[in-house]
Amino acid sequence: MSVEVNKLHFSYGRVKALDGVDLALPQGAIGLLGPNGAGKSTLIRILLGFLVPQEGQGRVLGYDIRTQQSLIRRYVGYMPEDDCLIPGIDAVSFTAYLGELSGMPKQEAMKRAHEVLYYVGLEESRYRLLETYSSGMKQRLKLAQAIVHDPKLIFLDEPTSGLDPRGRGEILELIMDITSKKDIQVLISSHILSDIEATCSYVLILDKGKVASEGKISDLKRIDYSMFELKLFGETSGFIRRLEALECRVEEMEDKLIKLYLPPGRSPQEIFRIAAEDKVQIRHFVKSQTSLEDLFAQVVGVD
Repeated sequence: MSVEVNKLHFSYGRVKALDGVDLALPQGAIGLLGPNGAGKSTLIRILLGFLVPQEGQGRVLGYDIRTQQSLIRRYVGYMPEDDCLIPGIDAVSFTAYLGELSGMPKQEAMKRAHEVLYYVGLEESRYRLLETYSSGMKQRLKLAQAIVHDPKLIFLDEPTSGLDPRGRGEILELIMDITSKKDIQVLISSHILSDIEATCSYVLILDKGKVASEGKISDLKRIDYSMFELKLFGETSGFIRRLEALECRVEEMEDKLIKLYLPPGRSPQEIFRIAAEDKVQIRHFVKSQTSLEDLFAQVVGVD
């Protein structure tokens, strides 16, 4: 396991950011999800060695998160959400400097900086000052500096933030290439669930400082719940209230179309029985293929 933690606790004053988190993350591309305030950023900072947990233990790549932070940072790359770039410096000098901070000799860091800037598509712009870079170029640069020292694990915090669809696609292609060809494990924290679904096979969902769900995306979508789309005719308010009393989650859409999350142990036949009793006609009933967005909404209870 590349990341293992046990009973992690961390609070900012009275605000509990992590509340007894246990993890054992496998190899591969892992998505880190959760609403604002769920504890994602705090967890990443602890795994990077920037924060020390108030309770609990953990290891990253076998190194202790309490006593071996410098070794963790030598073998881990980090692409922050904020730019954190140095004005008045060109991309190759910046990337080489970050390589030196990770422990690389100066000459090796410069050579490697040219290589990773070529890899992310910035070879023709590597001598431009960073303040002249577009948002897409800055994201590529942040990815380049995260891999300049050839890490075994990289944390990507909102890697496609602020990008147009084309820029997002290009960054996602780079991430998928890194995970498939570079033998680097990737942990991606993102609010764009479709990006996680496109790049990751395993997901960790935090909510209120606790692990709400984790596992292979394909398994979680299959076993946690069933989702159906229904087209209704008649007075539906009482029918929907009865569904909610059965712990079904109901999303009302346009034209009396609803999306229904059926919890484990409930049969679709119950839906038809209640509809008949309430004199509601079901004119369309289709089992939907669930997405990561559906799973996330079900787990944390938000739209």
